[in-house]
Amino acid sequence: MKTVSLSGSPRENVGKKDAKGLRAAGRVPCVLYGGAEQTHFSVNLLELSKYVYTADVFQFKFDVGGKKAHAVMKDLQFDPVSDRITHVDFMEVVDGKPLKIDLPVQVTGNAIGVRNGGRLNVNFRRLKVQGLAVDFPEAIIVDITKLRIGMSLRVKDLSFPKIKFMHAEEAIVIAVKTARGAMDALDEAEEGEETAAAAAPAEGAPAETAA
Repeated sequence: MKTVSLSGSPRENVGKKDAKGLRAAGRVPCVLYGGAEQTHFSVNLLELSKYVYTADVFQFKFDVGGKKAHAVMKDLQFDPVSDRITHVDFMEVVDGKPLKIDLPVQVTGNAIGVRNGGRLNVNFRRLKVQGLAVDFPEAIIVDITKLRIGMSLRVKDLSFPKIKFMHAEEAIVIAVKTARGAMDALDEAEEGEETAAAAAPAEGAPAETAA
């Protein structure tokens, strides 16, 4: 998982009036929890936005009033009208203590079924996992190259031994569905064989000669 530095300023007050003033000044109220004590602070809205409006997941390195900590983003709140970030909860990373986070699903390869006209369905853009921060990959990379029409990849098919998926093992992550006019490669091969067999002369039949 990528690690980035984010500067925070301690909050002297934690009431609604203080939070409103921070937002007016272009800052976002935040809370860091999960360690020995909670820390209330604020960060610059524009700086934070770079790490929110993206599919990537980051581990943040903080220095808040001399307190240094590593954390992951746990919960975000947005203004219902402007969609502006209004509050963020960060979970402190503690050595040896498992975390639960959502990791993005990244598809790689060109599925056989898609090449033959099938439709790719990605049911999970993110998957919830549990493990140690040091073991988290940047993304759950899924190779779909061998998927034919009608085939799927389930949670139980994903091989990431150091993390635990917090979903049912049978949950379908990615599938290739049939589409109108689609034909799987296997069907194409069988049809080709049938066509060749129909075109070949029957055994023992005289070959046609030119007039």
